[in-house]
This record gives sequence, structure tokens and C-alpha cells, in this order.
Amino acid sequence: MMDQPSNLLIKLSRRLFDDATEQEKFIDALIRPQPFHPCIAWCREKRSPFKIEPPISWQPRFVDRLSFGEKPGQHPLHNEGYYYCLDFSSVFAAMSLYAVRSPINTIFDMCAAPGGKSIFAWRALQPQLLVCNEAISKRIGMLISNLKRCHISPAIVLNKDPGDLSQINFSHQLVIVDAPCSGQSLLAKGSKVPGCFHPNTINKNANRQKRIIANSAQLVAPQGYLAYMTCTYSVEENEQVCEWLLEKFPQFQAVNVSKLVEYQSQLTNLPCYRLFPQSKLGTGAFTALFQNTEVGETKHVDFEMLLQVGIRYKLEDTNHRDTENAEKEGEEGLFMGNDF
Repeated sequence: MMDQPSNLLIKLSRRLFDDATEQEKFIDALIRPQPFHPCIAWCREKRSPFKIEPPISWQPRFVDRLSFGEKPGQHPLHNEGYYYCLDFSSVFAAMSLYAVRSPINTIFDMCAAPGGKSIFAWRALQPQLLVCNEAISKRIGMLISNLKRCHISPAIVLNKDPGDLSQINFSHQLVIVDAPCSGQSLLAKGSKVPGCFHPNTINKNANRQKRIIANSAQLVAPQGYLAYMTCTYSVEENEQVCEWLLEKFPQFQAVNVSKLVEYQSQLTNLPCYRLFPQSKLGTGAFTALFQNTEVGETKHVDFEMLLQVGIRYKLEDTNHRDTENAEKEGEEGLFMGNDF
């Protein structure tokens, strides 16, 4: 918690909002953090023992906001994999996936750990295969643990740099980039994020995000989708990355997300969407969706090809998924695990 806003925070607030009142609300939400309602995404049938807040208009049916004081992470149903705990801002960011035209057979999550966006995508779109990549080795353990606990299958985990995946270019109908960022929204939950408003931090992250999204764009199949998300506020890491993507890859076009129209960013003409902490819904998020307009065949990806690009974990059977109205008879889960 900060006693007074820094000059860099004041400068950012003026850039984000024309209205002085909104500037003050935004700053106050960061220097005097308030609690947000706990949130869970159900991975199996609902058996809620919690007090639940009324849903808002765009909230998915498998997501519940809980009343203050509820502690879903400590309940036995959590350990049994019935739900995944997440910030409601993550739900907001993942809502761009609802503008994807189904069915989606393959989903590739480029920066997957700890697994929240992967689990949301699996629950919302029911793909035939979910591929979760995490470049940072020390984060692989938590990713595997969450996917296994929530019975997410069939799924495969990779530990690859985004630049080392050219063998599977043009192969996935949806690629998710929940990009590493300066993490400014963590301040709204009382975390310390030193230097998160400094131009050097922001530029370093923006350059990394451009590299990641450029490599991710090349994995998208013709007519497939690319979703971009962050949990930060800076324009350089959000709208400017999206504008850069469209300049670099003119075959992509931004997609309107009708469920989020009231959250349209005022900092670009592109359909990009922002949630701010003064909304009291979550700490904040940015999201945008793009479609590859090229026409052509989707490159087929099989397990052997994934093994060739460096999968570190053996595939083995896991529990059959058990989600509301989504069971597929005879489907086997594929998972990894011997190395952890």
C-alpha cells in the first residue's frame, strides 16, 4: 500500500482517463486496496457450499463470484478438482474467447502457468486437444498440478521458448497469449510491485510481449484466432502491442467482443477491452481477440509432432473429464507426469 501516489502513477491516470474523478478513483484503488469477491470457475458439476453474489450480465454460468469471507481454496471440493480459484479480472480477460466461432478442435496456451486461462478455455470451448506451454521451467510444476487436480483432459504440457515452435506453425484454431507484463494491477490487491510504472520496466515488457505475440501469431491456423491478454494498465503493453501486431501481420483483423462492448478501450479505435479496479469487480485486465483471415488448410498436429518439438513429459491416462453437459463417451485423457 502506498501513502501517496507516485508521479508516474499520476501521469498514467491522466493518460488513461480524461475525467478527473475517474483519475482519482483509479489512483485510490491502487494506493488504498480494497478486497474483491473470491471467484471460482467450476470444472465439474456445481455442488456449491458457498454464499454466491448475483451474477453480472456477461458472467459465464460456470463462474461464481462468492461473498466476502468465503475461502474456496480451503474447501475439500477444491482439492477434489471441482473448481479453480481465480481473480474475476481473469474471467473478464478470458471473455474475449466467447467471440470465437465454435467448434474449436485445438487450443494452444502460450504462457499457460499457473493454468487459469487454459482451464477457462477448456471449460468454455470444449476443445478436442489443449496444449499448454510454459517457457519458465520453475512454473511447470504448478501448471501440471492444477491441470491434473481439475481433471483437464486431453491435455499436453510443453516447456518451450515461443521462438522454438516453428514445427507446429499454422496448426491451432485458437492461440492464447496471457502475456507476462509489468503487473501493475497487483497493486490493487495490496501486493508490492517495485518499478511497475517505470518506463524502462514497461518498455522491456512491451518488447517481450511483441516477441511472444509474433511467434504466437504464426501458430494460428487459417481462419483461427489469437487472444491477447494482460493484467496491467500501461498503453505500451496493451493497445500499442495490438496495433503493432496488425501492422506486422496484416492478415489478422481485430474481432468485436459483443459481451464486453461497455468496456471498450477509449485509447484506440480497435476493439480492445479494459477492466479497471475502481469497478470493484477485479484488480484490472486488458483483452483483445484477432482472427487470421487467410484461407487454407489447417496443419495437422499429432502427438508425434508435439514430441518432436520437445515435450518433456510422458503421456499417460488421467481421469475422464466430468463437466456439466459436456461428457464425451469413451474419451481418454492424455497427460504428462513422470518427470515431476
